[in-house]
Amino acid sequence: MAAHRPARRPAPPRRRGWWPPARPPGASALAGWALLPLRAFIGGTFLYAGLQKLANPTFWNASNPAGMRAQLVASARISPLHALLGHLVSLSTPIGILIALAEVAIGLGTLLGLWTRIAAAGGLLLSLTLFLTVSYHSSPYYTGADIVFVFAWLPLIIAGAGGVLSLDAVIAAHTRDTGLGGPPPVVPVPFDVVQRVCGNYQDGRCAARAMHACRPEGCPFLLAQRTPVAPARGAIDRRQAMTRTAAVGLLGAGAAVGLSRAIGGAKLPASAATGPSLGPSAPTTTASKSTTPTTAGPKTPTTTHSVPPGKPIGEASRVPVGGAVNFTDPKSGDPAIVLRRSQGTFVAFDAVCPHAGCTVGFFRQANLIVCPCHGSEFNPDNGGLVRGPAPHGLTTIPVAVSSGGVLYVDG
Repeated sequence: MAAHRPARRPAPPRRRGWWPPARPPGASALAGWALLPLRAFIGGTFLYAGLQKLANPTFWNASNPAGMRAQLVASARISPLHALLGHLVSLSTPIGILIALAEVAIGLGTLLGLWTRIAAAGGLLLSLTLFLTVSYHSSPYYTGADIVFVFAWLPLIIAGAGGVLSLDAVIAAHTRDTGLGGPPPVVPVPFDVVQRVCGNYQDGRCAARAMHACRPEGCPFLLAQRTPVAPARGAIDRRQAMTRTAAVGLLGAGAAVGLSRAIGGAKLPASAATGPSLGPSAPTTTASKSTTPTTAGPKTPTTTHSVPPGKPIGEASRVPVGGAVNFTDPKSGDPAIVLRRSQGTFVAFDAVCPHAGCTVGFFRQANLIVCPCHGSEFNPDNGGLVRGPAPHGLTTIPVAVSSGGVLYVDG
């Protein structure tokens, strides 16, 4: 007679504390829904960025300060990878096309949940590249969006789409339902369990084997082959889905380019116009001084000498009153800009935007110096920052005009 055993008392519920952290109930299902807003934003952003590049002819214009070539040249000046970027300037157009198509592919894969981890890994690599080439010197560091995107991709690399509103989940379900996933996994089952579920088992014998003894060897129940299931109509696999998605992406990219050309493309905004260049001029050697001294703008006084110190950059008469002309700073080699604020007042600044290295231009209608890449604005009187994302204003270049009407800057 079996001994009576007292009923086992249920274990008290475990008290939840703040440590160690435990997985919340249904964590796997929650992850997909929690990542859905991130997928929508980051995927939509990359898709928009890629289509915008493809649809904007100015992006491929080598002479445009907002174009791919100008941005690559600007990045080469400030990036820690400048030694590599300098050799890629001649390939700016193929690199721009590659970046645009990669952004479209990454955006579509993230939005549709197709190969989500691969798309997220590509997005992280592209964001990291843009951080090292464009926004590396953003100050404070969090004002540059690229470093934020780098970390925003990490949850999608870890969890994928989470099975929520994704083609990956649809394809996995079709694979299970249609038997396209290969043979089922082998699970060890005790033979007495097989005997209990087998309809041919009778008192230790097998009705399917002429009532011979039931044995594992040659058991028709175990040897029964799984009947192959014909693929359901409309079933798709990952390769088909990837092909269809790529076709949709290429058609969308082609439509964006065609629409841009049909409407004439984006025109170069006035804020991005850099104006004429100021060619070098031979220094004047006259010893006479001007009888009417020139006035000076804040921080950059314009002085009048027979031959000022520095190097000549061109005739002062070529700079219109209220306008600006570009020149190359002889000291740094950077693009620079000189403005004539009044009849006798000249100011000059390094034209490299301190945010991402693009070349700024003077927007006369708004009386502002504007970066065409990211919209930073600067005061034309002193180069001070008016609106970011640039961390500070433009570098001032001292400028003077000789009695012969030639502009000089520090050399």
